[in-house]
Amino acid sequence: MNVAKTLEVRLEFSQSAVPAKHCSPESAPSGSVILLRVRGEMAAQEPSPPSSLEGNKPGFPKKILANNLEEKHMCNSCLKILRRPLQAQCGHRFCSFCFNKIVSSGPHKCSACIKEDLFEDPTSILKEGGAFPDNAARREVEALSAVCPNEGCPWTGNIKEYEVNHEGKCDFMIILCPSCKELMRTNELERHNERECPERTLNCKYCKEPFHFKNIKAHDEICPKYPMICEGCAKKKIPREKYVDHIKFCSKFRAPCRFHVVGCDMSVEKEKTHDHERACSYEHLNLLLHFIMGIKVSLESLQPQSLELAGHKIHELHRALRELELKLGQLTLGGGAPVQGACAPTLPTLALPALATSFTPLPSAVGAALELQLHSEKTKVAELSRRCQELELKVGTFENIVCVLNREMERSSTTIEAYNRQHRLDQDKVEILNNKVRQLERTVGLRDLSIVEMEGNIREMSAATFDGIFVWKISDFTKKRQDAVAGRAPAMFSPAFFTSKYGYKMCLRIYLNGDGTGRASHLSLFFVVMRGHSDALLKWPFNQKVTLMLLDQNNREHIIDAFRPDISSSSFQRPVSDMNIASGCPLFCPLPKLDTKNSYIRDDTIFIKAIVDLTGL
Repeated sequence: MNVAKTLEVRLEFSQSAVPAKHCSPESAPSGSVILLRVRGEMAAQEPSPPSSLEGNKPGFPKKILANNLEEKHMCNSCLKILRRPLQAQCGHRFCSFCFNKIVSSGPHKCSACIKEDLFEDPTSILKEGGAFPDNAARREVEALSAVCPNEGCPWTGNIKEYEVNHEGKCDFMIILCPSCKELMRTNELERHNERECPERTLNCKYCKEPFHFKNIKAHDEICPKYPMICEGCAKKKIPREKYVDHIKFCSKFRAPCRFHVVGCDMSVEKEKTHDHERACSYEHLNLLLHFIMGIKVSLESLQPQSLELAGHKIHELHRALRELELKLGQLTLGGGAPVQGACAPTLPTLALPALATSFTPLPSAVGAALELQLHSEKTKVAELSRRCQELELKVGTFENIVCVLNREMERSSTTIEAYNRQHRLDQDKVEILNNKVRQLERTVGLRDLSIVEMEGNIREMSAATFDGIFVWKISDFTKKRQDAVAGRAPAMFSPAFFTSKYGYKMCLRIYLNGDGTGRASHLSLFFVVMRGHSDALLKWPFNQKVTLMLLDQNNREHIIDAFRPDISSSSFQRPVSDMNIASGCPLFCPLPKLDTKNSYIRDDTIFIKAIVDLTGL
């Protein structure tokens, strides 16, 4: 879709000093004001670049060039070598990636136009679809000689070959190990992963299970197939999972003596266990005696009343047995009458010996039963005592463990509290540092703006003159002329110059392909009055004669035109904006005169000179 763009040019000429052929943007020979409207059709929206030219990377790094970088091959955004170049309407080139990034958030002013003081609305507005692929620049860039920027790489070629075959594939490229984040070259990554990386995964040569290299010692401690050495028989390569079974049957393995529970602290080989017990039988019996005596003392101290009661019962049983034996003896040796009358009136006399025989062993049997019962009670008491001792030991152990755990918990609580306090302090410090960083970023941003402004002022001051005479050197004339013909940069402003240190501030504006009545036929040159710091001290309107010259570099025939300002024109009143409307000569120099062999262009450079008459100042 095309839209019409209207360009207004105000032409002003003085009534007396300007020839008829020179038509100023503000005045005509009669002193009247002519308003010219030039309507042209221009593309409001260029077609998007084809997908084959779209790029997802910024420009190439400058250090890949084998030769010096020319400014025309540099992206005006990332300041690197152009990649998939696009040319905006203002004539500046950008990488496809950089341009799309700039316009992704909406239209932006061209920073290069602002930097070069060539800003022209709306031409210098960058917007989506407002640029076209610059295939000529792309071919130039891709044909440039290139070297690999990675240290030690011998690759050479051109930029196209670098992008297609070498970029991102160089063996000397510095990369990060994905596991341990160590920097290394690409050609060293395989060896690093196999031999050096602490995060590399290995398979155990014994159990074939995978583990990290840094955990190799921990894995060796638990590996079920890890080879162990028997301390007794010195047999090697016993898998850990079979080591316990081996020592159970190994005759050379040293095990604690069976009497270690009663105090023997010697370790003996299994095959020498009997020799040890035979040689140390006295010591073992002595230890066992002391152990049993200790148990007895413990039992007596634990249950003295029970033992005393058991003793009383035994005495009573013995007494009852003796009484029973006496009564049985009387029954056996006594007469029939007493026995018949008192004890056994229906029992025959002949049956007494048999009765006596059957009752005689009763007391000893009862005593034996009582002895067995007493022995059983003692055994139960001993078992209970042993269990009590074991429980006491366990309770004591658990109490010690609980005490240790309590102390550890207290220490952990204290440590956690300290860590929490330190964490809060660290968070406060981080917040303070973040605030400082934000303040510094704002300060740096303001400093950057100040530096940019100062650099612009320095450039302006370095090119400025203070005597009303200014020589403007325009290099790369052919390229800038082509940009003007294509409409990318139709106009150029010169640096500012002054009539004196505190005088009028002025500049020149040139159209290399003409403007207004001189479009496409003449080089148009205009004079511009700018707003200065000392305007309040000067006389207005500006009324000094201005002479414009295209210098012959052989100093023979300069092209000269001069005019005296029309004081009624707004172009020469005191400026209320950065600069007034330009006024000058749209038909300053015929273009064919610059196309033939001439001495005005040399080394692709022309010189424009402006002289302001200082009479009366």
